[in-house]
Amino acid sequence: MTPSTADTTHTPQTGANDPDTADRNTTENDVQATANAAASGAPGTADVIIIGSGPGGYATALRAAELGRSVVLVERGDALGGTCLNRGCIPTKALITTARAVDAVRQAPNVGIDATITGIDFGTMVTYKNRIVRTMTEGLRGLLAHRGVVVLQGEATVTDPARRMVTIQANGGRDQVLCFRKAGVSESCGTTVNVQADDIVLATGSRPTPLPCHDFAGALIDSTQALSLVHVPATATIIGSGSIAVEFATIWSAGGCEVTMLIRHGRALSHWDRRSGTTLTRELKRRGIHIIPDTQITGVDVGVNLGATVHYTDAAGQERTIFSELALTAIGRVPNTDDAWCRALGVDMDDDGHIVTDAYGRTKASGIWAVGDITRGPGLASRAFAQGITIAERMAGHDCTPVDDDAVAQVVFSSPEAATVGCTMEQARDREDLDHVRESMYPMLSNARMLMSGSAGSMSIVSGERREQPGVEVVLGVHIVAPNASDMIGEAEQIIANRIPLDRASSLTHPHPTFSEAFGEALLLADGRPLHTR
Repeated sequence: MTPSTADTTHTPQTGANDPDTADRNTTENDVQATANAAASGAPGTADVIIIGSGPGGYATALRAAELGRSVVLVERGDALGGTCLNRGCIPTKALITTARAVDAVRQAPNVGIDATITGIDFGTMVTYKNRIVRTMTEGLRGLLAHRGVVVLQGEATVTDPARRMVTIQANGGRDQVLCFRKAGVSESCGTTVNVQADDIVLATGSRPTPLPCHDFAGALIDSTQALSLVHVPATATIIGSGSIAVEFATIWSAGGCEVTMLIRHGRALSHWDRRSGTTLTRELKRRGIHIIPDTQITGVDVGVNLGATVHYTDAAGQERTIFSELALTAIGRVPNTDDAWCRALGVDMDDDGHIVTDAYGRTKASGIWAVGDITRGPGLASRAFAQGITIAERMAGHDCTPVDDDAVAQVVFSSPEAATVGCTMEQARDREDLDHVRESMYPMLSNARMLMSGSAGSMSIVSGERREQPGVEVVLGVHIVAPNASDMIGEAEQIIANRIPLDRASSLTHPHPTFSEAFGEALLLADGRPLHTR
């Protein structure tokens, strides 16, 4: 299908009755026409225009292009990949990789190796982090170009929702909208470009939530600013207990920073399984991180080069203060849906600004879809990837399976790692569609590799019956704290998503001796036939 400004009703391109074998020549002509129109400053057309190039946006673009649709992807920043590639998942994990190298040296004497750390060059660590980010973003740009996705760099606004018209304007100090048809090769498109599409996908992402009592300023920073530091602070106060807070505590503490975490509840990861949160809190403390529970922030004093003084009340209701070189606020993220044009689209939003969609990403407004952090649910790249694929396939007329949030795993890359998927015991008991819920707790130090690691950990499995499958016990949730929890949780995710009966899941073998073997032992324990435990 060659789109036109008069045709806004999408008929899926089927090629030889199969979208996967659509005529690529037709698609390339559509993309070329769109790019040429954009380059001339005239209105262009496309099957799909996507606003935002984070995981949800680029996953939608790649799959839609694969299905033979002409795709325009708009990014307002200088680099593709959104928060995940540039200011979140990838750069923090690159720094955590270096932090673990420091931990390994510090643990070396315990296994008979005489090793010491004579210094930490944080500048080199930052260079390493930047190199990883650059490699990933350049690779993404090349992949999009290979799939025929046209990338426009500028600020997008939906100017006519009924006709699915999007206006892109120059921003960021540039006087031209840039068009990329080849990786790294830009063309100037004028100050304003209009693109009309059959479908608009909103993938505008999220931003850090500020404190109610003080916006980000001076030494009170957010996670994006924390990743821009060129040195490890000598002292730091971290406000929050979620994944971002815990990961920065891990990174800075490994670099020699004196870290204090002010958390609202009695443990880190307070919304997770209680045992996991308690175990991780204990391990963070063992690594020298000071954790003050049950606090309420009442104010922050900051000034240029003056550090940050955080005022809070403790568990007893007493007023306290703590001074540090930096204070990081990591209390969540806000969806980027508060622009006037977004509010005027005719879509429904919840009280927190998340766009309401059906299971396939469709909004109430015809031809407008939403993906990623701007939808209610876990703000995770893996979920956004899956949502993007679902949206692209649904737009192309495919019968596809929507994302199941119960089967989306979450990982915190701390030391040790924490990972969770599915329900906690409390959540499972509160659900009306589950019966005979129970929890099995596996003693992680029964595992040889855990003993070798020198780390403590925990693992629990929540199981029960789904009412549509009476008499069949399945795994409902898995919660792990261990050095390799991120690798183990993938297997748990598959078992939960595919609703594999517990007796079958527990019959799977695991290599010996491995961390993953602990999960196999835990499944046996949950199934009532433990091997190496009582």
